[in-house]
Amino acid sequence: MANGKSVPVAKFLRDIRSRAIGAISRGKGKWEKYTYHAKAGSREYFVYTPANYQPGSAVPLLVMLHGCDEGPRDFAASTQMNELADQKQFIVVYPRQTIGDHVLKCWNWFEAAHQSRDSGEAAILAGITQAVQQNTARWTIDPKRVYVAGLSAGGAMAVILGATYPDVFAAIGVHSGLEYKAATTDDIEGRKVMLEGGPSPIQQGKMAYQEMGSHARVVPTIVFHGTNDLAVQPVNGDQVVQQWMETARLVSPGAYTARFDKPSSYERRRDPGGRSYTVKTWNDSSGNVVQAYWKVDGMGHAWSGGRAMMPYSDPHGPSASLAMYQFFLDHLH
Repeated sequence: MANGKSVPVAKFLRDIRSRAIGAISRGKGKWEKYTYHAKAGSREYFVYTPANYQPGSAVPLLVMLHGCDEGPRDFAASTQMNELADQKQFIVVYPRQTIGDHVLKCWNWFEAAHQSRDSGEAAILAGITQAVQQNTARWTIDPKRVYVAGLSAGGAMAVILGATYPDVFAAIGVHSGLEYKAATTDDIEGRKVMLEGGPSPIQQGKMAYQEMGSHARVVPTIVFHGTNDLAVQPVNGDQVVQQWMETARLVSPGAYTARFDKPSSYERRRDPGGRSYTVKTWNDSSGNVVQAYWKVDGMGHAWSGGRAMMPYSDPHGPSASLAMYQFFLDHLH
């Protein structure tokens, strides 16, 4: 609105956001732009190399998939994943979706063309990941420690990558996302399941298992969701957990027989930032954590523990970035 009060406030918020995003280029590491070209399509992507990194030292690789109406710089600023990479020493890759790919810059997780191996955006994102791994003059990536995480549409694409490329990604992180093939036609169906939930997670779990084919394996999964998420209703977080529970059960008969209503551990906590939350985990028969579910009380459609004053970021919850990093490092390929 153009009135005497709202314009200065809007400008102030834009300035805060610009300073936060600008902090990326002033960070200790290097922020570099690349372009990937292949039969499935082309995308720009950005790579953050932490300060003090030396090629030859094998480190983890984390692919970060932004949500709708975001881009790599916004997502890096809000999640503060680059700062964590500086501390922990890992490479971060941010593929970019533009308005030419989707009018709201969403990943097209809801279309069948992007939900299979060697097809569409699933193939492009796996290709970008492999391109970074293969650039050994620039980085030395530990192939056993390659992970993907995303928010909203990016979270839904992380689920798809777990099912289509389990041989590439050791584990996945899903923040405010949806189960595998929750929708398969268009964004109208996609919006419907975002508000109402998708099909049976048992059915979708079987579909993910079938999609894995000869690459089938247990894909450890960490899920974050806010209880007040009005864009992607919390039922979707439940369904992501249940879908992967069924997929893992099918992959490992007898070794993983988890039940959604009977987690191996359950904790209620409160973050110093203010929000309370629950953490549930499920273990396999050897006692290893296969799945983790962080449900944050009162949080909307936002990255938990993110930078203040950024869109789709909630600074009052536990740090999803740190929790995902710690979960990932416990799981090697």
